Amino acid sequence: MKKLKVLEMIDRPFLGGGQAVLLALARHLDRARFEVAVCAQGGGPLEEEVRKIGLDFWPASFRRRPSLRPVRDVRRHLAANGVDILHTHGGVAGVFGRMAARAAGTPVIVHTIHGIHYLHYRNPVMKKAFILLERFLSRKTSAVVFVSIADLMQAAKYRLAKPDRLRLVRNGAAGPPESDPGRNRRIFELRLKFRSPLVGSVARLHRQKGVADLIQAADPILRGCPEATIVVAGGGPLESRLRKDVVRRGLDRRVLLLGERADAGDLMSLFDVFVLPSLWEGLPLVLIEAAALGKPIVATRIDGTSEVIRDGETGLLVPSRDPGALAEAVLGLLRDPDRARGLGERARKEIPPAFSLDRMIAETEKLYLDLAAGKRL
Repeated sequence: MKKLKVLEMIDRPFLGGGQAVLLALARHLDRARFEVAVCAQGGGPLEEEVRKIGLDFWPASFRRRPSLRPVRDVRRHLAANGVDILHTHGGVAGVFGRMAARAAGTPVIVHTIHGIHYLHYRNPVMKKAFILLERFLSRKTSAVVFVSIADLMQAAKYRLAKPDRLRLVRNGAAGPPESDPGRNRRIFELRLKFRSPLVGSVARLHRQKGVADLIQAADPILRGCPEATIVVAGGGPLESRLRKDVVRRGLDRRVLLLGERADAGDLMSLFDVFVLPSLWEGLPLVLIEAAALGKPIVATRIDGTSEVIRDGETGLLVPSRDPGALAEAVLGLLRDPDRARGLGERARKEIPPAFSLDRMIAETEKLYLDLAAGKRL
C-alpha cells in the first residue's frame, strides 16, 4: 500500500491547544503509512517545531477577512503535491483549506473543530452565519471531528454536518516531562521566593479563557494567603488590557503576566495550584498536562472541562464567571496541602491514561485509513 500524503493545516503559528494537537499528529503518525507535511502562517514557533522534527512546512497567508488569495495558494499547493488527505484544524484554516481542497479535487478532507467557538458569540447574527457556513462546508467534508462528547452533541443539535460525518476523537497528551534541572533558574528569573505558594495558569489571553476572572479573584486569594504569587503564562489579544487591570488593582508585584513562553510546560511544574477559569472549551489539553504533573486543579464547570475533571475527586470545579468561588477553591487548597496533594495524585493516576496520546494517534490513523479506503486510495 502506498504512503498517503497528509497535509495538517492550521492558521496561526503560535503554540496553542489546536497547534499542540496538530504537532502531536505530525510527530507521531506512522511514517510507514503516512507522508506528513504542515501548513500554517510562517514565522512563528509552530514552524520552528515542525522543522525541528524534519517535516516539510508550507507557509500560507491566512486572513480573517474574506479573500480568495489563500484559497488559490492552497489549491495550487494541494494539486501540485498530490495531497491525499487534507486535515484542517480550527475555523480559519477550515474555511480556506476546505474551499481549496474542493477546488483541487483532494480526495479526503477532514476538519477538526477544537471547541465550537461561534456558539458563544454575543452577536446572534454572527452565530447563525457561522452555523450556516459550517453546514455548507461540511457537505464536501469527509469527516468533521470533535474533541469532546459535549461538542459532538452540540454539533448534532445544530446540524453542523450529516450524522454519518460526525466523529469523536478526544484530545490526548503525552506523559509528564522528565525532571527539570532548570527549575531554580526559572524561579530566580521570575524573582519568586523559593517557598512562596505559586498559583498558576497557562492560557491564551482571550475572552474564552476567563483570565480576567482570575485577576479579579487575585484580591481575595492574596488577602487570604499574603505570601502567594499568581502567574499566568500566555499571550493574546487581551494582554494589554489585562496588564492595565493588574496595575490598576495595585497587584503588579503579585500577579505576573509572563506573556508567551516557550517553557510554559516547564513552568507548570512550579505551580502549587493550577487554575483554568475558562468560559468555554473543547477539551483542554492543558488540564491533561497539569494532571500528568500531579497538580491540584481548580477549573470551571463547563463542557469539555467536566469530561476531564471529576469534582472533588481529581480536581475542583467552580461556576464560570464567578471570581469569588474561584478564589474560595484556590484558598481551600492552599490552606489544606494534604487535600491538594490527594487531588493531584488521583488526577495523575486517572486522567493521563484516559486521555493518552497513543489513543488519539491510533484513532486518527484509523479515521484516515478508513476514509482513504472508501476513496480507494
